[in-house]
Amino acid sequence: MRYPLEIPSPRQLPPPPGGVVPRELLKPQPPGRDDSKSEALAADDTEEKTMRRVLCRECLHPITREEDRTEVHGAHQHTFANPSGMVFTIGCFQAAEGCGAAGSPSDEFTWFRGYAWRVAVCAGCLAHLGWLFTTPSGAAFWGLILDHLIFPENA
Repeated sequence: MRYPLEIPSPRQLPPPPGGVVPRELLKPQPPGRDDSKSEALAADDTEEKTMRRVLCRECLHPITREEDRTEVHGAHQHTFANPSGMVFTIGCFQAAEGCGAAGSPSDEFTWFRGYAWRVAVCAGCLAHLGWLFTTPSGAAFWGLILDHLIFPENA
């Protein structure tokens, strides 16, 4: 890994391969434009507000939605250190469709009693984004490293 790593803001990043820039990173059209694209963007804004995407900081792949935030042990955000002393601040999410889980579940050094963990990676670029925590009864949540994600601007 390349740490410490200074990440530019999303508006400073070059376009991803293929030149397609996610809609949430584009500047809105000025009001008063009379074309069908502006109307389509306005209609999409309503959908976007209900589905605010959280992106992988490395490749801008959609990972989860702000609406998928959840609390575990009374909080959404937790800060832990692994056995090597690396400190992580994670947020808990009930779903992360843009992640994949790697490896077998392990309960060694788990941060959440009763939960086993697997490494969570971005489905777009395979960057380490956190962990999937599961219980034998089937309960699960994603603990995602907050500084590895880009959150939409607050409206």
